[in-house]
Amino acid sequence: MRKVLLGTAAFIALAAPASAADLAARPYVKTPPALIPVNDWSGFYIGINGGGGSAHQSWDLLNAGGVIVAPPFAMGCHNATGGTVSGQIGYRWQIANSVFGLEAQGNWADFKGSNANFAFAGAQDETKLDAFGLFTGQVGYAWNNVLLYVKGGAAVVRDKYRVSDFATWLTIDNGSETRWGGTVGAGLEFGFAPNWSIGIEYDHLFMGHRDVDFFFSAGLVGVPAGAFAGTAHVSQDRYRFGPPELPLGWRCRHDILIFARTEAFPHTADVQPGNSGALLLCQASDH
Repeated sequence: MRKVLLGTAAFIALAAPASAADLAARPYVKTPPALIPVNDWSGFYIGINGGGGSAHQSWDLLNAGGVIVAPPFAMGCHNATGGTVSGQIGYRWQIANSVFGLEAQGNWADFKGSNANFAFAGAQDETKLDAFGLFTGQVGYAWNNVLLYVKGGAAVVRDKYRVSDFATWLTIDNGSETRWGGTVGAGLEFGFAPNWSIGIEYDHLFMGHRDVDFFFSAGLVGVPAGAFAGTAHVSQDRYRFGPPELPLGWRCRHDILIFARTEAFPHTADVQPGNSGALLLCQASDH
């Protein structure tokens, strides 16, 4: 009977510590890797932008109704200012921190300005710029989701010119042109969400000098509509600026995740607390 009791006690003593050891065991667990998102500016993108701008205009009279004016007579200068909105499309590729790109954008604009005509008393010269486009290459440097870049390329603008009677605002003659030139600019862009970015940009357009023909308007008494009125030498520089210009774009690009691995090493004793009790109880049962 004593053997049975001791055997039973020994069995229980051996079983209990093993179960306690199983419960007390702390397996080694690594902390899940932390993911650090890294922005990649590579890929196609489309976007919209809006802002303001100014175009400086200077007119010189070269021809008045077929009569050459030499030297040219200055008719005055003015700034045509206003707002603009547009869309842009482009492609960028990133090599390490360097970013290269190509972009095209088309702008609707409403830049207007005027000045008193120095050549003809009572007349006023007016300019309206209603559209322009930029076709540029870009070079930039990226700090993760922040991109600083410069750009340069070709520019095209659509201008409308008008000479009116200052007292009645009736049009005397008008002209128009599409002019090509160059542009340089710089911008700062910030990626604020996957595939989305917002930025600010400044552009300077160099449009040079052109001779523009003017034609009499319809309804002018004693003059056939569309008859040649004269030629003006128009020089101009344009500036497109921000804020408030804020290009907002959706960019189809890659978002890379870099794994920053951290590992936890919990302190582990060679002998768990339950094991020593089991050994002692087993030794007691052997006697």
